[in-house]
Amino acid sequence: MDSGDGGVSSNTPTVAQPESYSVPNHGSNYPVLHLNPKTKKAYVSMLSLAMMNVAIIAGIGNSVQMAFYGFSSITFFIIGAIVFFIPTALVAAELASGWAENGGIFRWVSEGIGRGWGFMCVFILWIQQALVLAQVPASYTSTILFFSPNFNKAIAFAENPTQYLGEGGFIGIMIAWLVFLWGLAWLASRGVKAFDRIASWGVTLGTILPLIFMVVLIFVWLGEGNKPACSFAGSALLPQWQGISTIALAASVFFSYAGIDMNAAYVKQLKNPEKQYPRALLLTIFICLCIFIFSTLVVAAIIPESQINVIYTLNAVFKYLGATIGFPMLYLVVVYLGIFNMIAGNITAFAAPSLMLGQSGRAGMLPKWLQRTNKHGMPSGLMFLQCVILTILSFVIELIPNVEGFVILLTQAMTVLYLVYYILMFATFVRLKYTQPNRPRAFKCPGGKTGAWIVAIIGIAASCLGILMSIWPPAQVAQEVGSPEVYVWTIIVICCIILAIPFLIYWAARKHNWVDPENKFAPLTWQIEGFSKPTKSLSNIPTTILSYDQNPMGMPIKHPFSPDDRLDNLPTQLVDDVKAVGSAA
Repeated sequence: MDSGDGGVSSNTPTVAQPESYSVPNHGSNYPVLHLNPKTKKAYVSMLSLAMMNVAIIAGIGNSVQMAFYGFSSITFFIIGAIVFFIPTALVAAELASGWAENGGIFRWVSEGIGRGWGFMCVFILWIQQALVLAQVPASYTSTILFFSPNFNKAIAFAENPTQYLGEGGFIGIMIAWLVFLWGLAWLASRGVKAFDRIASWGVTLGTILPLIFMVVLIFVWLGEGNKPACSFAGSALLPQWQGISTIALAASVFFSYAGIDMNAAYVKQLKNPEKQYPRALLLTIFICLCIFIFSTLVVAAIIPESQINVIYTLNAVFKYLGATIGFPMLYLVVVYLGIFNMIAGNITAFAAPSLMLGQSGRAGMLPKWLQRTNKHGMPSGLMFLQCVILTILSFVIELIPNVEGFVILLTQAMTVLYLVYYILMFATFVRLKYTQPNRPRAFKCPGGKTGAWIVAIIGIAASCLGILMSIWPPAQVAQEVGSPEVYVWTIIVICCIILAIPFLIYWAARKHNWVDPENKFAPLTWQIEGFSKPTKSLSNIPTTILSYDQNPMGMPIKHPFSPDDRLDNLPTQLVDDVKAVGSAA
């Protein structure tokens, strides 16, 4: 894919040049900044951003699958954090603090290796969320009786829901859940201030509070003389080698950490993004590790490995824990609290990827009809297109004969694509160390270029392992999807089709002038410095100064800079004004 910008169409309107600072013996003209101290900006707090991250990444539902591995699950979580979660967080923190303008992954990858690759990344993020959300209606319909106090009937229903409802009844409840998801999309389209508190409260009520129940009541359960179902001896921390499946489990843990970079779309809505974004990531890591480890150990301690069932084990855990205090209906409370977590995760999933794709789209990457934003500045068209896709896929998933096989193939294909996304992010991170070595970053990965290489190699290796394990046919492949060859080639074909879509859109964008002259997407640094593609620049001017008062991306550059410009050569008034804008906004 071409890494260049593709130029600006000849029919792009010109913009009058503003008043400029006069700089002796320098070729650039710098803008006079007109400040309006009465301007108010809707900010997102660091805690809110961390909670939105947690809503996407963590949940106590993941604990059931990991509980199969007992005490050794801690080892898998720590390995996953070291080789994937922490490298991803370090890279995202440096990229966000150095290139904090709108765009997230699109801006970062476009700065490093080109706009085409950046667009591919943000498209993968967007379509991946649509495919994940498509699995929600059938899943929640199958477990809907857990919202009632009849636990045993809920288990029987979950194992064969159509026997109780009939096909028509099952579809009817699915439609109700789809209406619910469309409602979340509408709420997300009202803007970040409409749901950042929802995300915070959703994580608190749907994940943190049930986790507190688990941690407190497990001691009550043990105090009653109950024996843990798994060993907690130090030797049990070492995973037992079970062949290729052991490596596959480690790779699946990597993907459970994916998404920490997704909410980078909101980095400009922090008061101090250079400092607050890295702190939000560190807080996210801590909270996620606590959620994963504590919830998994409680499940492993109460339910024997042979009795673990991914559908109802978590509810059974809360039923047993609640019984220790004379309240077995505790599971019902937790099921309803889980709705808050589901709302928090899904509303963020609707908003963040669509916001990033919409920002890049208005910069000329999408046709005009997909660029529309509402009065809240949200790309409502893209968000509801996501709803259309998930609605269609929800019925496809339900109506095909082998639902499990289809879901497995779809999930593994999206895992491959998502890990390709991270490989591109790690590659961008290293390349920017060389092409923009002096660009200020408020947060830097420890160890300089050597540290950057170590982090990137570990992250890329973990991603490649995850891709290999996603394609590797599982033991039950014949029962679920047919022969191993069918499994592998189906995943490859799905990935190729999805990757071809952004490639074709990018190719069409280079042939048309789709730029919205009023888009809010700042030009890339290499565009401001006069290049047609990412090229080495020795400038140490922050992107905040380079991008301020520029025309939007795709329009003629209003205030060109040189790739050799130095911050100490700029007018003091210009630097002070840019800082004042940040504090007065």
